[in-house]
Amino acid sequence: MNILRIIVYCCCLFIVGIDLLHAQEAESTTMPESKTIKSLVSPTDTATIYQFKLQEPIFPAAWRTVKQAVEEAEEQEADYILIHLNTYGGAVDMADSISKKLLDAKATTIVLIDNNAASAGALISLSCDSIFMVQAASIGAATVVNQTGAQAPDKYQSYMRSKMRAVAEAKGRNPLIAEAMVDDRIVIPGIIDSAKTLTFTTSEALKHGFCDGQFNNVQDVIKHLSAAPTVLSYQTSWTDQLVQFLLHPMVSSLLMLVIFFGIYGELQTPGVGFPIMASIGAAVLYFAPHYIDGLAQNWEIALFIAGLVLLAIEVFVIPGFGVAGILGIVALVTGLTLSLLRNDFLDFSGIDLSIASGALVQVLCSIGGSILLLILLGGKMMESPAFKKMILDETQDKAEGYSVKSAKYVHLVGQKGVAITDLRLAGKIEINGERYEAVTTGSYIEAGTEIIVTSYKENSLMVQTVA
Repeated sequence: MNILRIIVYCCCLFIVGIDLLHAQEAESTTMPESKTIKSLVSPTDTATIYQFKLQEPIFPAAWRTVKQAVEEAEEQEADYILIHLNTYGGAVDMADSISKKLLDAKATTIVLIDNNAASAGALISLSCDSIFMVQAASIGAATVVNQTGAQAPDKYQSYMRSKMRAVAEAKGRNPLIAEAMVDDRIVIPGIIDSAKTLTFTTSEALKHGFCDGQFNNVQDVIKHLSAAPTVLSYQTSWTDQLVQFLLHPMVSSLLMLVIFFGIYGELQTPGVGFPIMASIGAAVLYFAPHYIDGLAQNWEIALFIAGLVLLAIEVFVIPGFGVAGILGIVALVTGLTLSLLRNDFLDFSGIDLSIASGALVQVLCSIGGSILLLILLGGKMMESPAFKKMILDETQDKAEGYSVKSAKYVHLVGQKGVAITDLRLAGKIEINGERYEAVTTGSYIEAGTEIIVTSYKENSLMVQTVA
């Protein structure tokens, strides 16, 4: 029961801690009028330009960067928000959130595509008021793909087509061209033939109105925007860098692996303690950045904690493995999966099935990986120096004065009895009216089960159920 108290105590501390760290701010939902820099810039203008880089896959960390940068730019009353972009794409839901943030921005938004604006990067670029590109850059190839890289079913393409079309219309660009960047069935004479997904080079984007200018670098763009600019840059603190690191899908998957590795390890060796503590630590590192970023909600974290508590009850209170254990696993998986989705409580509108199924696959793969890892490394882990430091590993040698009557209960080997307590590795048995301490040689043995003593070693009776 001490482990159960520790779990509840740690979970309470976790919720209180992240509530103190997280403060949600209301965001404006009013769509500003479309702006272009052409009517706002002259060589003698002074302007405040806020710049930041977006040169990573479009995952939660990228959304966090854009959200914080745009909000900070608006606090500084910047005239322009300049994005230095280079990405091959990423998650559609993250790109959609970034797109809306840029569309709602009060300042004039400008993107400089430095090499690539593919897939989700194309949607982000189209959401800006002006698009600039370096020589030999490209924009397009926004077809939705699944986890294996294959093209997703048409219903997912339909959502992306509508987003690209709507954003292009909002910014005064040709919506059919934007749609052709998703759908390889669209034919635009003189621009794209069928069976090809549209991708523009810099010169092609200039020709067809999807690029407002070609520049060599960010400094040239800044000179173009203002003769006497005040340039501000987004600076990430070490906490931001840590949160962004923990939000990376690979890191999130590894943390989930540790969570389930610890839970499975505790189920296999109840009472050891350190596997479940490792699981709790990984859960804190997993949920904290997702909570701060607005992905994980209170009820989703509570659902995960409820699953953890149910499993603890199953291991330390209720004999066997039944309803509580199954419900616990379901709650754990559901809590982790939902924490990867940008839902509003039970409102999942705008979240594609491919995104939800991808989150579930990520969680299930972590479960499978943790079980496989424990099977492969379980024995070696018990023999590792780190593990031995956590347990008593001294030998009570006879030469040092220790004495044990090792043959005291040898006569009980082969005799049958009954378990009078649950044997979760160890417990009490009764043979011929006498009670003894015993250790199971197999899995859990329920109280009242008939047992047989198989051996006596290391001063312990080893028992198993009678076949």
